[in-house]
Amino acid sequence: MSVMGRGVVALGVAVLLGMACSIAAPARAAARGEAAVASHAAPAASMLKLGSRGAAVRALQHRLVELGYLPVGAADGSFGIQTWHAVVAFQGWSGIGRDGVVGARTRAALARAQRPVPWSRAEGMEVHISQQVLLLVRGGRVQRAIHVSTGRSGWPTPVGRFRVTERLTLSWSRPFQSWMPLAQYFYSGYAIHEYHDVPAYPASHGCVRVPEAEAAKVWRFGRIGMRVWTAG
Repeated sequence: MSVMGRGVVALGVAVLLGMACSIAAPARAAARGEAAVASHAAPAASMLKLGSRGAAVRALQHRLVELGYLPVGAADGSFGIQTWHAVVAFQGWSGIGRDGVVGARTRAALARAQRPVPWSRAEGMEVHISQQVLLLVRGGRVQRAIHVSTGRSGWPTPVGRFRVTERLTLSWSRPFQSWMPLAQYFYSGYAIHEYHDVPAYPASHGCVRVPEAEAAKVWRFGRIGMRVWTAG
């Protein structure tokens, strides 16, 4: 091939390479854009909430068991109502908005969290009203931390140092015409008891509502004369 021919071929190759680069550059930019969108979407996609399932939920549950918010054996990979209550309890104790959803902030708090520390190492039940958490203390440490709902505005939960004075497997509230299962009374007509509705905010008439999934545990833990401390 002549020198001129080789030059023409070289020029053609250069033009083709230039075209290829001009096509590849936007493609790479588009890929980078898609990756950026995916990275921004990842946190939302990885949020765990009521109804979520899978390995990520199981890992969350194992962590909640380790910290005392779920009982041993509760890690089944299904984000049910008991896990929701455990997340709400953790969020309340950690000063995070109580919504039962595990997003970036809750996940970060879980990574650095430790088991709750009670006011006293003596055996008993502690109602931390500001956090909406009931601590079951035995052997000098918190056995369980459980989400509760205390008195709403105008119906405050009594604050102080009390003792369990009466235990009734099924108690009837005359003033509010409502059944209170597994009731442990600690002051006048105020009790720690099971209730079907335990929202992520104070909602009771002064009693301490315990979720149905946790009520049997709290009942078995308690006894007549056990200390019950409540404070904001």
